[in-house]
Amino acid sequence: MTNAAISFRQTNGGAGAFVENVDLAAGLDTATSQKIIEALGEYGVLFFRDQHLIPQEHERFAEKLGTININRFFQPVEGHPRIAEVRKEPDQKYAIGEGWHTDHSYDQIPALGSILLAKELPNHGGDTLFANMYLAYDALSDGLKKILDGLEAEHSSRHRFGANSKAGSGKLDTTNRLGNSEKATQDAVHPVVIRHPISGKKALYVNDGFTLRFKGWTDAESKPLLNYLYEHASKPEFTYRFEWQDGSIAMWDNRATWHKALNDYHGERRLMHRITLEGVALRSA
Repeated sequence: MTNAAISFRQTNGGAGAFVENVDLAAGLDTATSQKIIEALGEYGVLFFRDQHLIPQEHERFAEKLGTININRFFQPVEGHPRIAEVRKEPDQKYAIGEGWHTDHSYDQIPALGSILLAKELPNHGGDTLFANMYLAYDALSDGLKKILDGLEAEHSSRHRFGANSKAGSGKLDTTNRLGNSEKATQDAVHPVVIRHPISGKKALYVNDGFTLRFKGWTDAESKPLLNYLYEHASKPEFTYRFEWQDGSIAMWDNRATWHKALNDYHGERRLMHRITLEGVALRSA
């Protein structure tokens, strides 16, 4: 298979595109890597099929696209500290990432996105939903856009990964999956509407996982509007449900999408390998 003919086929949903005519194990030249980055900015999430990568090939693919970010909280793949395990064992009930969220929005410079590779899948279930924050913003009324364009929001890792969180306090069955609760000290302020670093489009940038409140607003003042935005942005017309297969990859842009892991495969094992890429400072639209 040659990578010279790489192409992108938009999904029939509200987010993402399938990448065709590419063999990631064979390596990428600079021109192909650039096409992938540009398509990621355009579509928000890219899906690959039949990419049976070993960890070294997974890392090499990531390095062609950017600098690898080492996750603070996830259990790493043995011998490959730059690859995080996203895992659920048959006896575990909680699936990491089962609520709508955007990774690393709690960082001062949020991660670009992640490259998630399917390694072991349940016989049924375990799909991932993605939501398009370009479409979510575009569909807002002009009046609400005018309000949001001037706002910033506070984000934090403490309530999700810190010692007092459900994961950090042991209330969730995340043993040997999540750790280092003492490192969950990240707080950040970002524009509520950003100008996407690759596409230049406007995108809504708040998420139910890590956004706390609007800067300068109280929690009580922030909650109604944030809840409205969360409900609005997760409407079916903005989303796509990706069905995993052996060797599938989903590569998403945290600045343009949300994602959510469906927890509908109790009693079965699901193992994914995830590499996250460093991003750039965000600017308001």
